[in-house]
Amino acid sequence: MIDPQLPAASRGTSAAASGGAPSEAPAAAAAPAASPSLAPPADPEAPEVLGTVAEGPPAVPYVPAYGTASLADLPGSMLASLGLSTDNTLALEPAARVCLFLVDGLGAEMLAAHPGTAPFLSAHLRGTLTAGFPSSTPTSLATLGTGAPPGEHGMVGIQMAVPGEGRLFNCLRWTAPGLPVDPDVWQPAETVYQRMAAAGVDPVYVAPASFDGTGLTRAVYRGMRYWAAETAGERVEAVRHALRETSYVTVYYGDVDRAGHVGGWGSGAWLEQLAVVDRMAERIAESLPPGAVLYVTADHGMINATDKVDVDHRPDLREGVLMLGGEARARHVYTRPGAAEGVLETWREALHGRAWVVTREEAADTGWFGRRVRREWLGRIGDVLAVPYGECVIVASAAEPVESSLTGYHGSLTPAEQNVPLLEIRR
Repeated sequence: MIDPQLPAASRGTSAAASGGAPSEAPAAAAAPAASPSLAPPADPEAPEVLGTVAEGPPAVPYVPAYGTASLADLPGSMLASLGLSTDNTLALEPAARVCLFLVDGLGAEMLAAHPGTAPFLSAHLRGTLTAGFPSSTPTSLATLGTGAPPGEHGMVGIQMAVPGEGRLFNCLRWTAPGLPVDPDVWQPAETVYQRMAAAGVDPVYVAPASFDGTGLTRAVYRGMRYWAAETAGERVEAVRHALRETSYVTVYYGDVDRAGHVGGWGSGAWLEQLAVVDRMAERIAESLPPGAVLYVTADHGMINATDKVDVDHRPDLREGVLMLGGEARARHVYTRPGAAEGVLETWREALHGRAWVVTREEAADTGWFGRRVRREWLGRIGDVLAVPYGECVIVASAAEPVESSLTGYHGSLTPAEQNVPLLEIRR
């Protein structure tokens, strides 16, 4: 049950606000370097400023708008626009062909902060969507792939416990100690691409060859025809050719996310990648056949961390903890038998004013993962969840040295990480 002192769940005004914090793994594997010919010079007047300064910590988590304006509502609406019998929650207009350009890590606030670097994208904003919790690549890809919230598809974090087995599974890299994890079993829901194929649509996925055949790709893109393309220019050309053959294409680009993780969003390298994406979108739009539409969105936003809590240097935060999962902005804390209450109190006290720390039941009951969490997925969620706000992250420098050294992070329930743009360009 929910603590009666906590406010009721609603978008941006929901629940469970007691100090605490999590840790994050890097976002999806980044694509190879973009074709330089596609990148106009970054805005020369754009200042070399990493992100923006928050006005103050939020009072309550910014709960995703599942069922009204979330990534979970986009797939069904796109299918409806193609004439398939599904709910058109976003009221998308009919189209003969649909292309979805998925830009990893391009939050709505990030795009709004740099219109001069992305003039084409900035001119075609339809609105914003919320990513889902955690606001991380594997979770959002599964949400887009199934049209369901995380509580339904079960991809509730980057590192999750395999229930009853005492081991962590990293669904980004699709690795775990012991026996391998079957993608069809871990994420058993039918994908929207399988539904498309059954309805006579041949969906195509354009992305780097290195992603083809991975466990994550199998889990979230089942039913798609994979079309490998490396550079930004090659991906634009692949989309152009694919739209001659089929009525649905998704194209993925990951270097905005990579630049943000390494150097921070708003950095020079990040601005260069934003310019590449803007030019890619413009070229894809120019190549759309008559009656086609291009949608551009992202899987999450990002914050630049200035406050790192290192669990590996905090014995108090390790006491009673069996496994530390999740990621730096959305930690799953799995406790030893009988230790959950003590861990909850310790983490809340230690992270007061820096993170929301709640129980599994509080997170589920207040809608963080959607209207419900399927019973079989509950064991994947930590006994305690620690979700930082502001510029705080929870790292584990010994166990996760690379992830702990990053600048940009995401995963939490703040507008900067939750809000993603939805852009629309019609031919």
